[in-house]
Amino acid sequence: MQDQNPWFTVDQVDPDTYIISEYRHWEETHCYLLNGRDRTLLIDTGLGICDISPVVAALARGPVTAVATHIHWDHIGGHRYYLDFYAHEAELSWLQGGFPQPIELIRGYVTDRCQLPEGYDVNTYEFFQGTPTRVLRGGETIHLGGHLRRHGSGLLHPVSGHRRAGHLRQLHRQRAHPARRGPAGGHSGYLRGLHCWPHHFPRLLRL
Repeated sequence: MQDQNPWFTVDQVDPDTYIISEYRHWEETHCYLLNGRDRTLLIDTGLGICDISPVVAALARGPVTAVATHIHWDHIGGHRYYLDFYAHEAELSWLQGGFPQPIELIRGYVTDRCQLPEGYDVNTYEFFQGTPTRVLRGGETIHLGGHLRRHGSGLLHPVSGHRRAGHLRQLHRQRAHPARRGPAGGHSGYLRGLHCWPHHFPRLLRL
């Protein structure tokens, strides 16, 4: 299934999993929505140029918890719509005024190679600040409800990336949903059972 509105593109991967993409910006950000029986996990919340929450609400089966792979503007833009969000301990300062780039520079990223919505005022753009409802340190399990074969739980592992430790990789016991940089600068999702991954585990443990 593929569904589109003027800003967001939604792809359904399986009955429980959706990818919400923003292709009108060169970053081509992807967010991953995982439905359990009781809760919904939203991995990254996008650029924050348009409101992602109506799209998420149409797909979610329960209360939504947001978690960012890392605290950069293009991954937490929609966090303001989710009071329940988790963040890694290594990046808490970035959510409390400590992000090392000025808002003027970030607003430049917003407009760079972007088909902005008509009438959009980039001067209203703010870098999200807030206090997470849960601080992550790595190895946590998030229970979404339902059977194990239906995304009942996920494991969070910190990995290296960009500038600092604190990037999170989500692994599901029956499916894996790590994100990586694609050749065009966006993110692409790997959606495979963990039986495909054992030969990668030693390398992951060394990260």
